[in-house]
Amino acid sequence: MAYTITEKILLAHTDKKSIAPGEFIYAKVDLALGNDITAPIA
Repeated sequence: MAYTITEKILLAHTDKKSIAPGEFIYAKVDLALGNDITAPIA
């Protein structure tokens, strides 16, 4: 199955062997960005 670049990045950060569009995954992220309105203030 050919994956998009986004799917390849997400697949590299999860323990799954394959992913499909619309599937929920748990991914290990290094950094998450948010703006002042949508992100909770720490």
